[in-house]
Amino acid sequence: MLSLLRRITQEVAAAESLSAALDIIVRRVRRSMRAEVCSVYLVDPNSKEYLLMATRGLNAEVAGNASLKPDEGLVSLVGRRAEPVNLEDAQKHPAFHFLKGTGEERYQSFLGVPIIHHRQVLGVLVVQHEEKRRFDESEEAFLMTLSAQLASIIAHAEATGAMTVFNKSNEVAHSDLRYKGIAGSSGVAIGTAVVVYPPADLNAIPDRVTDDSEQEILEFRMALEGARKDIRQASSRLSQHLSSDERALFDVYLKMLDDNTIAIEVENKIKAGNWAQGALRQVFLAHIAQFNMMDDPYLRERASDVRDLGCRILSHLQESSPNAANRFSEPAIVIGEELTASMLGEIPLDMIKGLVSVRGSGNSHVAILARAMGIPTVMGAMDLPYAQLDKKSMIIDGYTGRIFTNPSEKMIESYQQVVDEQKLLEEEFLTLRDLPCETKDGHRMSLFVNTGLSADIGLSLDRGAEGIGLYRTEVPFMVRERFPTEKEQEHIYRQQLEGFAPAPVTMRTLDIGGDKALPYFSIKEENPFLGWRGIRVTLDHTEIFLGQIRAMIKASAGLHNLKIMLPMISNVAEVEEAQSLIRRSFMEVKEEGYDVQMPQIGVMIEVPAAVYQVKALAAIVDFMSVGSNDLTQYLLAVDRNNPRVADLYSPFHPAVLRALFNIVIDVKHEGISLSVCGEMAGDPMGAILLMAMGYDTLSMSSTSLPKVKAVIRNITVEQANEMLEQVMNLVHADAVTQTMTRLMREADIERLVKPSKSNQSVH
Repeated sequence: MLSLLRRITQEVAAAESLSAALDIIVRRVRRSMRAEVCSVYLVDPNSKEYLLMATRGLNAEVAGNASLKPDEGLVSLVGRRAEPVNLEDAQKHPAFHFLKGTGEERYQSFLGVPIIHHRQVLGVLVVQHEEKRRFDESEEAFLMTLSAQLASIIAHAEATGAMTVFNKSNEVAHSDLRYKGIAGSSGVAIGTAVVVYPPADLNAIPDRVTDDSEQEILEFRMALEGARKDIRQASSRLSQHLSSDERALFDVYLKMLDDNTIAIEVENKIKAGNWAQGALRQVFLAHIAQFNMMDDPYLRERASDVRDLGCRILSHLQESSPNAANRFSEPAIVIGEELTASMLGEIPLDMIKGLVSVRGSGNSHVAILARAMGIPTVMGAMDLPYAQLDKKSMIIDGYTGRIFTNPSEKMIESYQQVVDEQKLLEEEFLTLRDLPCETKDGHRMSLFVNTGLSADIGLSLDRGAEGIGLYRTEVPFMVRERFPTEKEQEHIYRQQLEGFAPAPVTMRTLDIGGDKALPYFSIKEENPFLGWRGIRVTLDHTEIFLGQIRAMIKASAGLHNLKIMLPMISNVAEVEEAQSLIRRSFMEVKEEGYDVQMPQIGVMIEVPAAVYQVKALAAIVDFMSVGSNDLTQYLLAVDRNNPRVADLYSPFHPAVLRALFNIVIDVKHEGISLSVCGEMAGDPMGAILLMAMGYDTLSMSSTSLPKVKAVIRNITVEQANEMLEQVMNLVHADAVTQTMTRLMREADIERLVKPSKSNQSVH
């Protein structure tokens, strides 16, 4: 059964179109289950009707035309209930509705299972028999398992516009298909997608229409010859070191390349309108899928050989391709499987409207860059079929992490109002730059910024930042191919310290592990967020820690505005050991003649253990900063980078709010400053609650700072305290955000949080 399921799903995944995929489904399921009828009904996103899209057993001529209303028939009953309906005599059921023209009147038994993707019913898979009998439990389980496997494939096909839905006037109706990722940088972008990709990666190549098939075929043939030459050279170079059996592998490669079958298939795809790289991807992935479906283990292993050949040809094709910058004739939304800083570095900044990365998180280097530059960004859009979206129209909502493909004119108009209002708000915020962050009744809050790049300095100062609450020292480590030297680090840190002097600059010691990896210092663990990360790594590698601390202290010479912060603290012993090393480094630098002062040392409160030790920690440190991102993640046991559980991640969860409040209560008489440097600090709703709790300083991205300042300047402490009091006894995160939204509306500050039209957009 498992092998049958695998073969069906692989065949469907390799299909060239949605109609071909649906035909495979109905044909294979009918045969596998020995059913007399198998049909697929898909939901029209606009009318919500169930369209008969493919069938074997019913009248195939009505497929694409026959439909059932949302409250009509057994098929819609399956959709409404979102669970299987298994009937011995379907026609006796009160929900039965005869669909004219299908010829289903002679079929008695009925089994329908929903096709569900991310809680959304996409359609219904149905099997029928003439005789009156219930389908047994194993048949129902098989169909349920298959529908779950097929859901993402169908969803991907719909997202690319492969499912053409017609309205009554036979004009194409856009689907407004929605995908969910992680909000990486706030804002809205409307435009055309351009897919970027790493070199020689078959899976990452997008489809693209070509207007010069002959040139594409010529380039493909040249790439084919280049791959042949590579293999001959490799075979010759290694012949003395290989056995005859091992050398035979190169001969197999050459035979595959000399076999005109694959070349003809690729050229036919090019003639049909795809560019050479897209055609190559289609053909080779189809062949790889065929090998993967084979029962013989030896033949299945040959899939890797086929992939290797495809990548070799692709690398030659890409040698003649224009670079990324030349592909942008107008500003566009940049999409990639995993966007990197180097990819963005090849694209002129004024050509980037927005960013979408299938992989990555809100803390990825690209997301940090995007926030610094004010580019709307969505990360972690794992289910987005990005390779098919090149040159497709789309909208990305960086406030909520939503992505819409093939948007309707109505949706574009709605989101355009958001963009227009966004611009007006930004202009209004600029007037606040030199004004203090002070409530209407005179309470002063300090607003600092989180930085990681030298480019952040100017942007942060332009937006009125009073200092750096978190400098991510791992960023300079991440953009190199080796550990930066102590001298290089000193130069980098000096830029930050000088840029903000005499204002304080808080530098976090190297925080790698979890979702932050160095390309030259691999940390591979089954559960990285509970493993070797943060202070645990640097205390195990004192040579890294000491070099970094010395560089920080040297960089502060004559400025005296350095503060050092230790990440991922889970016990007092870690702090004591780190303090000892910092004092040692200070004395060494002092002995070298540098004009330095002993920096203040603080800790990050971001794991539950630290929450319950804040009094003990407060007794030995100078300051504390709550990392609300990790604290929320660990308290709720939710990976904040995983879109599948993103709805469960909320800094407004009652448990998180209680932990944050308890930290203030426990240390308010300890005489140390207390700040928050996670994303919650940059959320105006969160900023109000944190201020009411008693936090002294909020640190955030530079783009969030003007918005937070505007909200705080338009509220009183008394109002903030009343809001906090109303939400602290609530038991649902949604109730907290809904209550805060209402209270902010009543206080006439909701419009400052984000453009008001964004609340009215299609959800």
